Amino acid sequence: MSHAQDKGLLQTISPVDGSVYAERALATEQEIEQSIALSRSAQKQWQTTSIAERACICELAVQYFESNQAQIAEEISWQMGRPLVYGGSEIGGLAERARYMINIAEEALADERPQAKPGFERFIRREALGVVLTVAPWNYPLLTTVNSVIPALMAGNSVLLKPSAQTPLCGEHFVSAFRQAGLPEGVLQCLYLSHDSTTKMLGDSVVDFACFTGSVAAGQKIEKSAAGSFLGLSLELGGKDPAYVRADAKLDVCVNDLVDGAFFNSGQSCCGIERIYVEQSLYSQFVDAYVEQVKNYSLGNPLLAETTLGPMVRASAADWVRQQTSEALAKGAQACIDPREFANSRDNSPYLAPQVLLDVDHSMSVMREESFGPVVGIMSVKNDEQALQLMNDSDLGLTASLWSTDQAAVEALGDRLQTGTVFMNRCDYLDPALCWTGVKNTGRGAALSKLGYLQLSRAKSFHLKTV
Repeated sequence: MSHAQDKGLLQTISPVDGSVYAERALATEQEIEQSIALSRSAQKQWQTTSIAERACICELAVQYFESNQAQIAEEISWQMGRPLVYGGSEIGGLAERARYMINIAEEALADERPQAKPGFERFIRREALGVVLTVAPWNYPLLTTVNSVIPALMAGNSVLLKPSAQTPLCGEHFVSAFRQAGLPEGVLQCLYLSHDSTTKMLGDSVVDFACFTGSVAAGQKIEKSAAGSFLGLSLELGGKDPAYVRADAKLDVCVNDLVDGAFFNSGQSCCGIERIYVEQSLYSQFVDAYVEQVKNYSLGNPLLAETTLGPMVRASAADWVRQQTSEALAKGAQACIDPREFANSRDNSPYLAPQVLLDVDHSMSVMREESFGPVVGIMSVKNDEQALQLMNDSDLGLTASLWSTDQAAVEALGDRLQTGTVFMNRCDYLDPALCWTGVKNTGRGAALSKLGYLQLSRAKSFHLKTV
């Protein structure tokens, strides 16, 4: 626990300049109890509203984010360092996901009726779980939050939102958006919680479901806290997402998208590209084009218009990437980027130059452990079989991207990939019509799509015999 948390405070240290950007009082035990009681009583009324009423309120909340895009984008830059030039992308993604989930709610929550049976009326009805706790991360503080908040509310649940200590203002915007939209008091609340308060809530079974996005280690603590409570959990944890560029790939397309997939948000994306495998006949050509494009980034203050690569969230996160890079170089890797070409790159700071590593192998941490930063390793492979073996050589499995013009070959490889999502000729994107899930230590659960609604509601069977 930080010194500020010892004093009952949440403090947001901006990676831009190291200043205290926001400070909020952590919720006391009494305040937490009051919020839970209000949430539970408000939910009982909320679940009686029609799906059409819920949809209207949720749509108005989405419009709030669109109307306040400039302010919210600047706040996000200060809180976690994303360049302002990309400020609209997260709000655009929020709107896309929210509206899709709003539009499919009626169908996703409709009664399911088996084949008719004379003398009986039989159906399965979806009903609300009750109180849903969303524990949101800082790297995409709007996008990750909307994944659970919208379907939870549309399914008739109330929501307690715990924003990251790094991005507390995003939690406040969700409250403001739904208050202005007319959501009844208590149905959505923002709570500033310490780690101990969060784990206590889970262990005490005071909520009915929890959605967590974060690290594997934090997810393990969440699961241990809830052990024995039968609390439902959705855990979206780490990623070490690979890309494979086949010999028949369109080089210009894959280079551009894989640079963006690795370095957007300073590489701080659970589904960002962290390792690339290239069929040997394309390897040299791919590497030359890739490195040249990476050198075009402008590292600096994220509030400046020319900045395309901002600081990492904190110096310790950048130090982890520096450590991985140093270990790889000591084991024989080759660095393609001279950090001195990026004037704002400084040791012991969140400002870190992008890096591309060659001559890497899976004995190196940078090819096995999540980096969550602006570094990527590139390996040459002989064929599909070698690529497949290397892509599956990870204890994480969120997404994998395949770059090819042969869809049949991609589907065949996809069937053998240990991953939650298989991409072809794209990466680092969530389609709300598809289930967002992972395998192995990436966690468990299913966000977005119809399956997201199944996770945030419970089934009740009606077996009615006609007399």
